[in-house]
Amino acid sequence: MADMTQSTTSSGPRNADAGAITRFLRATEIDTRLLGMIGALLIIWIGFDLYLRVFDGREFLTARNLWNLSVQTCEIAVLATGMVLVIVTRNIDLSVGSVLGFVAMIMGVMQAKWLPQYLGFDSSWTWIITLLCGLAIGTAIGTFQGAIIAFMNVPSFIVTLGGLLVWRGLAWYVTSGQTVAPMDSTFVIMGGSGATGSIGATWSWVVGVISCLLIIVGIVGSRQQRKRFHFPRRPLWAEYFLAGLGSLLVLGTVYLFNSYDWPVGIAKRYATEHNITWPENGLDIPYGIAVPVLIAVLIGIAMTFIATRLRFGRYVFAIGGNPEAAELAGIKTRWVIVKIFALMGLLAAVAAAISTARLNSAVNSQGTTYELFTIAAAVIGGTSLAGGSGTVAGAMLGALVMQSLQSGMGLANVDTPIQNVVVGVVLVVAVWLDIVYRSRAK
Repeated sequence: MADMTQSTTSSGPRNADAGAITRFLRATEIDTRLLGMIGALLIIWIGFDLYLRVFDGREFLTARNLWNLSVQTCEIAVLATGMVLVIVTRNIDLSVGSVLGFVAMIMGVMQAKWLPQYLGFDSSWTWIITLLCGLAIGTAIGTFQGAIIAFMNVPSFIVTLGGLLVWRGLAWYVTSGQTVAPMDSTFVIMGGSGATGSIGATWSWVVGVISCLLIIVGIVGSRQQRKRFHFPRRPLWAEYFLAGLGSLLVLGTVYLFNSYDWPVGIAKRYATEHNITWPENGLDIPYGIAVPVLIAVLIGIAMTFIATRLRFGRYVFAIGGNPEAAELAGIKTRWVIVKIFALMGLLAAVAAAISTARLNSAVNSQGTTYELFTIAAAVIGGTSLAGGSGTVAGAMLGALVMQSLQSGMGLANVDTPIQNVVVGVVLVVAVWLDIVYRSRAK
């Protein structure tokens, strides 16, 4: 009974004066900006679906298209999780696309030329060594740029603008602009390509059920922590609602991904290789969750934990809120900046691995304009360019919004220049809305 009476988030009179929707949002503590982005995403999806149905006889909201959309979003989503921390500290990183391209070329050359000379073409160590070297190079580049920014007091805009040119030039120099292919057969799994690029229906349901359990455990754990430190708690009905909504979204997503089956050609080849008699009605084998989507989600969870649960994350937001006060409080701000850019370099290497695996090749144009889309995703996701605020989940949702716009306009046969115009307008409007939101909050 005591738990029930204390499970409030605000005072009684304040709730009495508020509307039903306002009381609901206060009780559930749902981020209104995140809710707004979800609404915008649904409008984009439904708008493109209606347009394609009426003018082209096709559909946007299909299992196949949404599955492909999720895979295409992964690279920018991974980069955006790190860009949030960079922007929160009032910095910027314009080099992530070029770092991705440079690391991708190194990974491609290692698999296609260097390592086969010593390990052969079928070695199980090829993809492991390649991935580890790529991650190490990306982290080293990020650390190098972060050190220049932190200890030489060169603005991050200038350092990373120089990095954009330097690493793009070195990426071309690695192979003199030539495309490198193919990649190791195990390495390409990270890109979600082919039959092996996803985990199948059974394991997708297993992942879904485990995710639902983790959501429930997280909500219960959060409630216990609030009780322990005498913080206000959400009403029990709000906890049940959030647990149910989260589980419904997870299981709905799994169902959607499992609704997309392998193409007939891939299914026939699989049946032949495994001595399966081809049925009269065909063989329906679901893709399930794509491997790059799993990687992106796991990185998003890890980055959210770093930003919200670790001391390092608190230091990041403290520096963004007031750098001088953070330094006077004893925070080693220079080393925090170095670590942030090192982490950004590491994430650029992860995105490079996903990109190279998805293309099954390393090309000189990889990562071009990615820095702009990454910054746009973070800003659209609610990260303030003034520093001090931003969420990893919002940035990943912003990446999905950006990719949805591009994918929808591509299906609608919109010219590339017009696509750039639309993306630019959306970015400006997003920043303007963020300014309006913050001014009203003050």
